[in-house]
Amino acid sequence: MTRLSRTTHTAATSKNDDPELARRLSRRGMLGVAAGATAAALLGTAATPAAAAAGKGRGRPVLPPGRLGIQLYSLRDKVSTLGFAPVFAELAKYGYDEIEFAGYTQGSAGPITLAQLKRLARNHGLDPIGSHVGYYSSDPNAYTFAQNLDKVLDDAQALGLKHIGTASGPFRYGSTVDAWKRAAEEFNTYGAAAKARGMKFYQHNHSEEFSFATDNPKVRLYDVLLAETDPKLVFLEMDIYWAYSGQFRFSKRPDGTPAPFEPLDYVLRQPNRYPLFHVKDGVSDPSNTYGYRMTDVGDGDIDYQRFISGVTRLRGHRLAHHWQAEHDNPVESFEFARKSSEHLHSLREKC
Repeated sequence: MTRLSRTTHTAATSKNDDPELARRLSRRGMLGVAAGATAAALLGTAATPAAAAAGKGRGRPVLPPGRLGIQLYSLRDKVSTLGFAPVFAELAKYGYDEIEFAGYTQGSAGPITLAQLKRLARNHGLDPIGSHVGYYSSDPNAYTFAQNLDKVLDDAQALGLKHIGTASGPFRYGSTVDAWKRAAEEFNTYGAAAKARGMKFYQHNHSEEFSFATDNPKVRLYDVLLAETDPKLVFLEMDIYWAYSGQFRFSKRPDGTPAPFEPLDYVLRQPNRYPLFHVKDGVSDPSNTYGYRMTDVGDGDIDYQRFISGVTRLRGHRLAHHWQAEHDNPVESFEFARKSSEHLHSLREKC
């Protein structure tokens, strides 16, 4: 695997270098004064403003305006102790535009309805863009696509989601080509049901999706998923960190023959299939099973200037994608959210 170069950028202390970010933060300052005061009181300190997020230097910002989100799984510790309102207030301060759910309670401090959750997000200038739900379960009453499709879609509609998906791999029936074709048929069914309600169904990858079929080691399973799902019904949320981990793990077939691939190329070949991305960073570590050690966005070796600009420079795709920051287990989740926004807003296209 070719190690991705890390691009170093200097964050400015003035938001004047990024007029779009300044406009959004100014608007959110008006929306969230009361909520922000509550958050500060609960946290015992005022949150760091996101004014430092704008980057110096020439070139258009790599990050499109209005398209930075965060996967709330990264902030599950704060949601469970503080509740959604203080968390949303902090995210608004950091310059986030969107949120992606990982369950609609996440152990939240106090009960909350879907209507309240939707209103709370909107009151903080945050657009609920998607949600992760399980694919299947042995429990017939489980909250998954396979067991309770209508309920899953009812809830997504109640929240006004544009996307509803799963982070489960298509391994329900095994790792053979036919097993993945069978899972793809089910994904097409979920996609058709979501489309009928004005939403897009999506699947979020980990590294294992890039492994090879057990009955045909020349075939990459991810390619089966792409080929066997209807591109008008089934979409992908590429987790960029896990895709590069997959590159590290599966650039050779089981017999040792080369099978290199570049995650960005998948997107460039079919950009319409990737409305969502997870922006997650890692320090290259060949001694690690997965090839990387996860870290805060901007502290690792994944070149997001190259990746994001590669997608957004495609004609008609500047605003066609949504970029969700994530860390599975951040050391300090608010600090992770702040640093990730600051770094991504600082990136500039190369002149």
